[in-house]
This record gives sequence, structure tokens and C-alpha cells, in this order.
Amino acid sequence: MKNLLGCSIEDLEKIALSYGELSFRGKQIHNYIYNPKIRSNNIDDLQNLPSNFRNKLKSEGFIIGGLKLEKKSLSNDGTLKLLLRTLDGEFIESVGIPTNKRLTVCVSSQVGCPMDCKFCATGKDGLKRSLKAGEIIEQILLIQKEMSMKVTNIVFMGMGEPLLNLNEVLIAIKCINKDLNISQRKMTVSTVAIPNKISQLSKLSFERLGKCQFTLAISLHAPNQKIRESIIPSARNYNIKQIISDCRNYVSQTGRRISFEYILLNGINDQEEHADQLSNLIRGFQSHVNLISYNDIEEMPFQKSSFSNAHKFKSRLLQNGINVSFRKSRGLEKNAACGQLRRI
Repeated sequence: MKNLLGCSIEDLEKIALSYGELSFRGKQIHNYIYNPKIRSNNIDDLQNLPSNFRNKLKSEGFIIGGLKLEKKSLSNDGTLKLLLRTLDGEFIESVGIPTNKRLTVCVSSQVGCPMDCKFCATGKDGLKRSLKAGEIIEQILLIQKEMSMKVTNIVFMGMGEPLLNLNEVLIAIKCINKDLNISQRKMTVSTVAIPNKISQLSKLSFERLGKCQFTLAISLHAPNQKIRESIIPSARNYNIKQIISDCRNYVSQTGRRISFEYILLNGINDQEEHADQLSNLIRGFQSHVNLISYNDIEEMPFQKSSFSNAHKFKSRLLQNGINVSFRKSRGLEKNAACGQLRRI
């Protein structure tokens, strides 16, 4: 199957020309598949195209999208989680997070996740496969349709490790920017950190996108190597000091601030001494710490930090000159919050 979603105007013009059609047919397809007012997943609905062209596209295996909505879960705070089935029978989840001024979509980049972070439900079944760019784009369009609200922000924080699907993620970012008209500055790519991939991300972004303006978020969750290895098994392959060094280089190359994600786990990484260690680790370059409350997962042994410990941790970071904020959890009762996605 060849998905038309994820294709640019130029890509679609080339397809039209390859079938003996004029290039403007590509523009017609582009308007059809990205315009929320008229789009559908059926090539037969492209009535502006000659019927023989539509038939050729279908016979050659072209599709538009392919994800099927299996289940919707609406939280009390308005957060919407979609369970989506792929053409090969796998399942992914996407989340729409609305406020008065914006709609953020949390997209998945893989079916499952290979990282097996101990506090996260997503990786418990391992990795099934990576998603194609069209499957990433369709998540955004489906959330937009279901919520009847224009998407303004994108976070690659759903299922999967984006930097292990870097080529398709970059295609998706380009499409989101150029075809959905969402600025790179409104996008965030979150990674647990993979050796050599941070430098590759900036290099390929400049080569393929012409710029690198999205936010890079590092799921750090620990102030030192020992604690990080205890909760993130892959940390054994990537020393925390090397991660910070690579982040410094990334900031130098892109001019973009790094965001460090930090889940506060009771008695594990939430003491004031840990805040001091974290401060010493990341000070000296453009960065920001997002503190996150642990979202309960039934079969896991962790507990969220007390209000007192969380407040002291944040206060110590501020005293140490670190930019810090708390991220509010959304969609908790529907298992739509950070770390809870698990294809149910």
C-alpha cells in the first residue's frame, strides 16, 4: 500500500505526471486529502479527478490514510483519547488535549515501544513496528475531526521512541509544517535519548527540513547515572553526562532550548539532594525542566511524590537558577496521561 497522506504537493504532482496527467491534478489531490472540510479516506470521492486516473491509483495500491477508529475515551477535563487500528491489525493511541486557546495532539510514532522504562505502561508489550509518516499525520487529522477544533500544537510523546523512527518522523514534521500549516515552533519531539541520535536529529533536520526549530524534550527522569539505570534500562548504553554533552551541542547548533522531562517518583528521585544534582548537571546552557507527577499504573510499584517533596524539589531548582515548571496531567481517569498509553 502507498499512502497519499504524508505526500507534499510536489510529491503528488510527480505522481500525477507519472500517470500521464497534468501536474495540477496533484494540487487537487493535495487539497482533498489535507482540507478538513472535504477530506475522506476514499479515492473514489476525488470527483475532480478523471475516473480512469482514480482507477489507476486504486489498482496501483494507493490509499488515503488507513487508520480505523476503534474506541473513543473522553475525560472529564475534555481530553480525548483515540484507540486506532492500523491496516495490518495493530493498535495505537492518540490524545487530543484542548484548552481555550489551542488543541495539542499527542501522537504515537511506533506501535508499542522498545525502551521498557519501568514507570511507563507503553513499553510493557515491547515494540511491534514503527509507523509510517502517513499514519502519524492521520492521527492529527482524526483528532481534529473528532474534536471539531483546529490543531495548533503537536507533541511526539505518545507510543514509541521517535528517534528510532527518525526518517518517518522527519517526513511527518515536514508535512505538518508545510501541508497542515503548523509551525515547527509548535512541535515537540520527546526522546528517552538514543546514542548518536541527537546529533543526527539536528543534522538531518537542517538537510531535509531546511531548519530545526521544534523543541527537543529529553525524558531524563533522574539526576545521576545510577538512578537513571534503575528506572530506564536503556540508560546503560548512554551515560547521562554524554547525553547532556550532546544536548549542549544541539543547543549550539540549533539555537533551540532543550526541555528536560522529569517524573517525580516518591523516594527515588524527588529529594532536595537530587534537585542539586540535577542543577549541577544541566546548568550553563538553554534548558528548561518540566516536572511531571507520576500517573498511577496498577501493576507498577512506583508512587507519586508528596506535595511537600514536589514543592521542595521545584523550589530548590529555582534557587539554583534553573528554569522549571510543573506539567499538569490530563486525561488521568481514561488512561490518557503521560506514561499510561497501552493500546486499550
